[in-house]
Amino acid sequence: MTHILADKLSGTAFSADLSEHSAVRARTLKSSIGCTGIGLHSGAKVTMVLRPAEAGTGIRFRRVDISGGGAIVPALWSLVHDTRMNSCLRNDDGVVVGTVEHLMAALAGMQIDDCLIDINGPEVPVMDGSAAPFLFLIECAGVVEQAAPRRAVKVLKRVTVKDGDRVASLTPSPGFSVRFEIDFASAAISRQEFFVNLSRGTFKSEVSRARTFGFEQEVSMLRAHGLARGGSLDNAVVIDSTGTRVLNDDGLRYPDEFVRHKVLDAVGDLYLAGAPLIGHFHGIRCGHALNNQLLRALFVDSTAWAMTTIAPGSAAAPFATAPLRAIA
Repeated sequence: MTHILADKLSGTAFSADLSEHSAVRARTLKSSIGCTGIGLHSGAKVTMVLRPAEAGTGIRFRRVDISGGGAIVPALWSLVHDTRMNSCLRNDDGVVVGTVEHLMAALAGMQIDDCLIDINGPEVPVMDGSAAPFLFLIECAGVVEQAAPRRAVKVLKRVTVKDGDRVASLTPSPGFSVRFEIDFASAAISRQEFFVNLSRGTFKSEVSRARTFGFEQEVSMLRAHGLARGGSLDNAVVIDSTGTRVLNDDGLRYPDEFVRHKVLDAVGDLYLAGAPLIGHFHGIRCGHALNNQLLRALFVDSTAWAMTTIAPGSAAAPFATAPLRAIA
């Protein structure tokens, strides 16, 4: 039986085959859990609470510092309005939530489909600059399966967007995998390439701890544009003005931490599709802007994708390290 699900915010019609009674179940948090930190770009202190949510509601932010019904900001590609050094969402009422990509990557890595995120400011706290603290929060809260099947966006044909030598593409694949290539003039980074299959629980060990990074000489310029005001050696890898040395006393967490963080960003940006992707992403020197343009190019072509349920044992099925409690 085929059902058509209308996403009113994106204006896209989703076709979902619900005949698979044994489909993998959607997942949410078992309990609420919170944290406090500063915004990477705003420098403002912010408190955030992740809460369980009903099946089918998706990932949503709720600005608790704003009264009225306009405080809800769904985590969707169609609401991305600013991609300067982060992915920032803005709803129809002008309410914004910025720097969502690291949290979205953790939610994707833990296969969380539905979550309500209360936040008392315009930017997700940066924590240590990676997705690991958010992953830890989700693990502490616990995960439960819901009665509804888990749905995914299946890529049916190649979709590519370009901006000069920057390229992002999606191609059909049985699971979700990411390949990323970067090439910096800085000797501390140089050329790096990384591939990871993220359908079998590898996000935590291979990607989650990779931190955001920047260059010492860019700090003043970024802050003049209202960016990186909360950035420090506590939440970012910083390369010195010569481009040859990492300034952080603890060094790098992975030998190729820079490209792994670009993978982390891409995972978070792509989870703004509103569901997990079944496909292969290849990024070449791209960032938040091109990642979002790629989703827009995908969804504008109705022949490039289809909504599907995820069957147990498939390459797209989530990897659980322990049995989960089911809820109706």
